[in-house]
Amino acid sequence: MSVPETSTPYAPQPQGAPEVTTRRGLLDRLTARLTGLYDAREARSIALVALAELAGLPLSALLTDPGAPMAADGFEAMAAQLAAGRPVQYVVGHTEFYGHRFAVREGVLIPRPETEELVAWIAHDKKGAVRILDIGTGSGCIAATLVLEMPEAEVYAADISEQALAVAAENARALGARVVFRRADALKELAEVFPEPFDVLVSNPPYVPESDRAGMHANVRDHEPALALFVGGIVSEIAIDSSAVAAVFHVLLSAAGHGDLLSFAYFRLLSALFRDAQLGAAGTGILCEFFFARNDGLSCDELDLWLSSAHAHRKFRRADATLCKLL
Repeated sequence: MSVPETSTPYAPQPQGAPEVTTRRGLLDRLTARLTGLYDAREARSIALVALAELAGLPLSALLTDPGAPMAADGFEAMAAQLAAGRPVQYVVGHTEFYGHRFAVREGVLIPRPETEELVAWIAHDKKGAVRILDIGTGSGCIAATLVLEMPEAEVYAADISEQALAVAAENARALGARVVFRRADALKELAEVFPEPFDVLVSNPPYVPESDRAGMHANVRDHEPALALFVGGIVSEIAIDSSAVAAVFHVLLSAAGHGDLLSFAYFRLLSALFRDAQLGAAGTGILCEFFFARNDGLSCDELDLWLSSAHAHRKFRRADATLCKLL
């Protein structure tokens, strides 16, 4: 089965005498092609990243010397991919995260800038020889960056996707970050694949409800891996079984050596599960029993409020971050 051309990063092809224009001219042309698919500001930002890659220049050079000549060789092929909605990170084959370059390809979720806050938080709060497990590592951006920021830490990473694990391992090698990667299904075999005790569990799991798919931007919905985005696949996997949802949380929370760090993203995932699968009171009740036994005696009503409005209930230090620690 042949692989479509758009599945690999853009690479200019040798041609005859290339058209020569200016950096500003190409930037304006590409921005115009992308405006409509994106708002004007985002279109220009994407055009800058793409043209910097095309020219082999830093972004600053495109801005400080916009009138300099620039060959248009390969411009149309690259512009066509972007105009079709392919994310610029896949077109150029990499993205920046926490000041480091990470390779990304189709089948691997593109790291989000807001996830950098999660890394900064852990690096600031956790010192010394802690053991960390990154669940659903994707590109490996969280795991590799934590190793670089916390050289005494022992970092493990899991993903169900062999493709993602291959890219994550490639990134870790390129950055000189020693991470132990293992394939694991977090819904079934996490404890078996990772029997070690962990001090920190970190994750940015899928938490977008399937019901939100139609309203998502096409460049995300149609190009990034659904397995890493949507909760719908998890709903199918657990066969709408609320006890299985509780089991997942039990594994994730009890896997920590002392269980003091919880992933708020999993609460968002749970909320999406309830919303799409309509697990309702049964699933909430099971989890309420679990938290009642394990934490501070939350009632069902309090847990419901906790899950739906963490800021209002003040149970989390940062309800907008992926990883939250119980106060």
